Amino acid sequence: MTALDTAVDMTTALGTAPLGSPVLTASGCSAFGQELEPFVDLAGLGAVVTKSVQLRPRSGRPTPRMAETPSGMLNSIGLQGPGIEGLLAGELPWLAQRGVPAFVSIAGTRVEDFAELAARLRGVPGVLGLEVNISCPNVESRGEVFACDPVAASEVVSAVRAAADPAQPVYAKLSPDVTDIVSVARAVSEAGADGLSMINTLLGLVIDPDTMKPVLGGVTGGLSGPAVRPVAVRCVWQVHAALPEVPILGMGGIRTGLDALQFVLAGASAVSVGTAVFHDPSATARVHRELAEALAARGFSSLREAVGYAHR
Repeated sequence: MTALDTAVDMTTALGTAPLGSPVLTASGCSAFGQELEPFVDLAGLGAVVTKSVQLRPRSGRPTPRMAETPSGMLNSIGLQGPGIEGLLAGELPWLAQRGVPAFVSIAGTRVEDFAELAARLRGVPGVLGLEVNISCPNVESRGEVFACDPVAASEVVSAVRAAADPAQPVYAKLSPDVTDIVSVARAVSEAGADGLSMINTLLGLVIDPDTMKPVLGGVTGGLSGPAVRPVAVRCVWQVHAALPEVPILGMGGIRTGLDALQFVLAGASAVSVGTAVFHDPSATARVHRELAEALAARGFSSLREAVGYAHR
């Protein structure tokens, strides 16, 4: 603990789950935490948010899978992962042995997939809670993304909340690719979400002017990095203004403590750092330190005092 941490109380919570730090990893950018261990004290983070896990192992989408963009990047990984069996046998025990809280991201193509994953994770040591990645295509509704329909999104969250361990908070991860994100946020909150993760990537596409074809093997990909930060802050602001009692885990292009502060002032009680770790594997610890400095410089004695402050 640094001197600044003693000056500013940086503790927060995900629903009912307390966090020692408001800074978490972002799903998909740090796998299951092992890659970051040489660079950062994982136990000092709020939690490691895992890659989205599905019921069965998945090889992902064709290559190329990543493309640089101005102030960001596109990824088209396709939820490559070990499946729930691999997660339970390998990655989660690894994190638990090191005292690192895991916030497990779950994904599926049917409501039943999400519910089964939540049931499999009940009572698993070290699992702090569940982040429900509803930015997946619903195969029973012509491939429409769950997060783009308030009804479909609420059905997933309701099923997960019913199947999950009552002690594990359930956060719904929202997509910015909607006309009215507040309506989706309200629907999933009423369905039982303990909080919201905001935002997922924006859908994008890059075309190579030499080949005159899409760069990514999967054609489209998710845009992340600093380019999306204003969109993410806007989404957090709108949802906190409409639903001030609903906890928010904010994310989208956070590189510095001042970036994180924008999310906190807009209404987020914790933040996830993702794309920044590709060029700075220690970014999560640095953002925590810089956020503490920024709060102290502005006269806050605790992080909680600053949550939503820009609305006052």
